[in-house]
Amino acid sequence: MDVGAVLIAVAGVAGTLGGALLTQRGAEKAKRRELETAQALQEARESRELRRSCYSGLHRDARQFCTALSRHLYVMRDRTPGDEDIQALESAKDTYRDRWSEALMIAPDGVVAPAREVNGALNRVYGQVKRLEQGNPRPGETLRSAAEAQHGVWPLIAAMREAMRRDLGVTEGSGADHAVEMPSYYGDSTALLRDFGEQDRTP
Repeated sequence: MDVGAVLIAVAGVAGTLGGALLTQRGAEKAKRRELETAQALQEARESRELRRSCYSGLHRDARQFCTALSRHLYVMRDRTPGDEDIQALESAKDTYRDRWSEALMIAPDGVVAPAREVNGALNRVYGQVKRLEQGNPRPGETLRSAAEAQHGVWPLIAAMREAMRRDLGVTEGSGADHAVEMPSYYGDSTALLRDFGEQDRTP
């Protein structure tokens, strides 16, 4: 048998097997990359949906807490709050605080920062309202000062909403690129001053 022919045959077989092996490994790598990409996209979608749900709840509950504070101020202006009035405010507060705690574990810094401003403002208004309700206000605290502070929370909520929209890709650009559009629920400051103006009184 011709040794050269044998070597050529062996080399041919080895080359064929080697080529097949390389092709298989290449296909496996491509498949692995495809799976990794699909997994990354799925994780991104799930993260976005989790944030969207969290943001929706936080925005809603912040608005409801702010509205509950406003309602309680009007109640205190007109009469002594009853148990149902107090419970309604406390329920709105507790619901909001649970949502705020959840957001701290999910939201990125770009959303947490304006949300923290909202949280601080709501807590300050709540404290003022409760002191007025209990007849123990600090110097300068009146129904009107509390109403003005409550009214001032709305633009903070609007700024928080815009940060949420940017994080979700609904609004492009940075906060400096877009003026915060005040939503319709912001209310009328003229009406506020009228409602808690000369007739203002502490409970």
